[in-house]
Amino acid sequence: MSHLDHTYAVILAGGGGTRLWPKSRKKTPKQFLKLIGDKTMIEIAADRVSSLIPWDRVIVVTNELYKEEVHTLLPEVPVQNIIAEPQKRDTALAMLVGALYAQSKDPNAVVINLASDHIVTDKAEFLRVMKAASKVAYSQDSLVTIGISPTRPATGFGYIKIGDDLEKVGKGLSLFKVDSFTEKPNESTARGFIATGRYFWNANMYVWSANSLVNAFKSHMPKMYTDTQLLSSLESSAFHKALPSLYEKSEAISVDYAISERAENLVLIPGDFGWDDVGDWKVVYELEKKDLSGNVIVSDHNENHTLAISSHNNLIHSNGRLVALVGIDDMVIIDTEEILMVIPKSRSQEVKKIVERLKEEKKSEYL
Repeated sequence: MSHLDHTYAVILAGGGGTRLWPKSRKKTPKQFLKLIGDKTMIEIAADRVSSLIPWDRVIVVTNELYKEEVHTLLPEVPVQNIIAEPQKRDTALAMLVGALYAQSKDPNAVVINLASDHIVTDKAEFLRVMKAASKVAYSQDSLVTIGISPTRPATGFGYIKIGDDLEKVGKGLSLFKVDSFTEKPNESTARGFIATGRYFWNANMYVWSANSLVNAFKSHMPKMYTDTQLLSSLESSAFHKALPSLYEKSEAISVDYAISERAENLVLIPGDFGWDDVGDWKVVYELEKKDLSGNVIVSDHNENHTLAISSHNNLIHSNGRLVALVGIDDMVIIDTEEILMVIPKSRSQEVKKIVERLKEEKKSEYL
């Protein structure tokens, strides 16, 4: 049997996507939106990996609020493979629970961890890198991260610095020791990182055997390891029933802080497959098709309800009402049933401030 016969995919689909407010809200987080093209983000993510892994080995970790939505959008995924988190506990517990579920099906399981809201433009290269990472994870006790070759001095991503070149793992692919992590640097620091050729974007794209991950938790997160130890021995229904009490007592911590930045057996394979995180409206603008004036016009009803005169390089998202612009450039205009938002495209990261203010003012009906 090849390593691919033991490979599972865990798609994380529990996030909120607050920088894509007001389209991305608690009841409709961004993974369930058609932001790029005519499929939702989670459908795109699942289709991408289904070329490598059969549907019965695709696992989705989501919030219990969204279990039915996931099942509707991904009917090919067995319903017992949809893990509904009863509470938000960040990525460490989500990835561990996903790996333990895979291990309950196959003691030698290797897990590819993917987000439900990422874009990949070169699918063939993505699959080639994942195959190589899966082989490394299956054949040695290493935690593999896919480092994305940076294309711009992005300040919204973490960076991973590589150390020694360990081995070749495929044509044109190398395996590196991980030297260090840096959280979201400023632009000048990011430019310096890129100039060295030793830094990659951290996409939270990890490949590991369930055994290696469990051992890492045993070393670095002993309480979480102890609390979850029995899960891999449970049948599906018992596995799901055990989650509420587990989540009640677990801490919320990211996998980077819990494991990646502490593990000594973390290695990196560079990934150059046109990756991006659809993290804010400016990224949506950059990825979508533009008209002759550089405007991106999107409608929930597949009809153009926008009139733009002497207006350039805007992102306009209409909800059926006519949106009319004269002399407007470089703006993001999102019109929904309840909310109209207007913000300069260059400040689209600051949408999060609106969400934070609404939380402070307890205006939950808009969240």
